Amino acid sequence: MKEISIFWFRRDFSIDDNAGLFHALKQTQNVMPIFIFDPNILNMFEKPLNRQVQFIYDNILRLNDELQCHKSSILVSYDQPLNFFQNLASRYRIKAVYTNEDYELAAIKRDQEVEEYLKTKSILFYSFKNQVIFSKDDILKSDGRPYTIFTPYSRKWKETFKSEDSKMYDCKVLYNNLYRFESNEMPTLDDLGFSCTKLEYPQIDISDDLIRDYGKYRDFPALEATSHLGVHLRFGTCSIRKLVERAKSLGEVFLNELIWREFYQSITYHFPHIAKGLSFNKKYDNIIWRDNEDEFAAWCAGKTGYPIVDAGMRQLNATGFMHNRTRMITASFLVKHLLIDWRWGEAYFANKLLDFDFASNNGGWQWCAGSGCDASPYFRVFNPELQTKKFDRNMEYVKRWVPELGTNLYPKPLVDHDYARKRAIEIYKNALTVER
Repeated sequence: MKEISIFWFRRDFSIDDNAGLFHALKQTQNVMPIFIFDPNILNMFEKPLNRQVQFIYDNILRLNDELQCHKSSILVSYDQPLNFFQNLASRYRIKAVYTNEDYELAAIKRDQEVEEYLKTKSILFYSFKNQVIFSKDDILKSDGRPYTIFTPYSRKWKETFKSEDSKMYDCKVLYNNLYRFESNEMPTLDDLGFSCTKLEYPQIDISDDLIRDYGKYRDFPALEATSHLGVHLRFGTCSIRKLVERAKSLGEVFLNELIWREFYQSITYHFPHIAKGLSFNKKYDNIIWRDNEDEFAAWCAGKTGYPIVDAGMRQLNATGFMHNRTRMITASFLVKHLLIDWRWGEAYFANKLLDFDFASNNGGWQWCAGSGCDASPYFRVFNPELQTKKFDRNMEYVKRWVPELGTNLYPKPLVDHDYARKRAIEIYKNALTVER
């Protein structure tokens, strides 16, 4: 029985500049690439159509094509990870398993369970930093505690960064160490319980001009002034190291957005209670939400009577993408105007967003709700009309997604802004003064 090593793809769909794959190929021979469709994860998504599952599947096919160019392939399974490795260990003599780190609570538990099993079989388990520049305990306060405020975190991040931190991993020179085997029959999307469709993915723009001018134009949803990199950073189809190098020389605002992403990853790792549905700032769990299901349904459908809110929700439903500015506006409206639990919105975005990532999604929702780290204060309630005047003055974005605006077909507002603002502030204030 030939000895092999395993590289386990998760959120790193690239065979170049991939830290875990590089170390696997450098340290061992006969490296077998694998991917596991975990039922625990797939069951979190609505069926039959989910854009993120489709994106994953499309990129598995792309990876397989690339590997076949190097006389290898990818073994794809639909299974519980622990069960998969138990079965694999009965068929192969495995020397080591390599992968890249994931900082979400469920992923950490999954990896610990797999590693403990592998130890019983004397199989080594290696995990590497790949999706971020700094992870875990790389950026801490002088007293060893994690940062919970972005500005000092970003300052320490920039002070800590050295050119070697963005050095890329040249896997190409090591492809001969891939395991040589014929293409495997992989499960279809239908096998996974999802329907297959051809998706149009947002066009990536990481031109010098976009990065340089990001701070000027990023808040205007009618413009094509954002990179659409979210899903590619989520699944590692682009290099975070290459991006950081370019942002450092071209655009401070763009670089800060990449650092925000790492800040939320750090929060997710150091404060795992947020993955259990709890507020980062637990006193915000005292809020008594209205949770009106009819109003939530209207928000989901983009029929709130507030055009900028409805435009954002309709863009999300139609494309799986929503502009960053309207993500804040729609989230604030749900939480503050309708007093609906932010977790409802978080879950809706998780199912609809192509670029869904727990850390950023949770961080964004808790920022809007006031319950998160370095969050918007509870008394800040976005005025949708003022937001429209400021960021979509000519109504280009709104008219694109709400063509019936100005006709009898468009609904009246669910709630008056001034009334909703006062109500939200009062509810929040009462909840936050409750003694536990």
